[in-house]
Amino acid sequence: MVRSHILRAPSSNGERRSPGRPRSENARRAILHSTLCLLQRIGFPELTIESIAIDAGVSKATVYRWWPNKGALVVDAFASSTESKLHFPDTGSVYQDVALQMQQVIAIFRSRRGKIVAALLGAGQSDPELLEAFRARFLRPRRQEAYKTLRRGIERGELPADLDLDLVLDILYGAIYMRFLIRHDELSARYVTEVCQLVLTGAARNCIAISRSDPWIELEAQE
Repeated sequence: MVRSHILRAPSSNGERRSPGRPRSENARRAILHSTLCLLQRIGFPELTIESIAIDAGVSKATVYRWWPNKGALVVDAFASSTESKLHFPDTGSVYQDVALQMQQVIAIFRSRRGKIVAALLGAGQSDPELLEAFRARFLRPRRQEAYKTLRRGIERGELPADLDLDLVLDILYGAIYMRFLIRHDELSARYVTEVCQLVLTGAARNCIAISRSDPWIELEAQE
């Protein structure tokens, strides 16, 4: 009776332990890590849920517990490895906020992870589920944060109140994807600065309260 009471005793914080949770989280992290490693080693077309499960040391059922298909898993693995690097800063200038975040995007695209993005976008042209997973699990969270950044610029009078947020973001980031995928010219920090200056200054030309300071001096000094 004494031994049974000890086994059921609550933890020191007053709550009962959940033995399965740490193991479950460790398995999830192992799956994400294995997915990234295998992607870089064998590529997206050859990647399978079975190979990921074997590499992570889990069952296929464990993988499917969190992800409905390979596309969703690959996008989540990529997103989780880049999330901390892609947040928008709040410097007090919408120009700097957007340009600095875009520079983080191209840094990732130019790294080994860029091959993952290219593979996802390429395979997505014939795989609607994969493309939808990329939009929902990677692009949409970034987009929501970008909306907040642009709205801060509107509130500060840097951008017009009737600004089409989606159109501006499509132009800004479309310029990155164009050079990233077509590779007709260099995808550089200076290119991002020039794109931001052209697009956001153009968007602000009808805004009455435009700052007279030059928001690009600090950015150019960082290059």
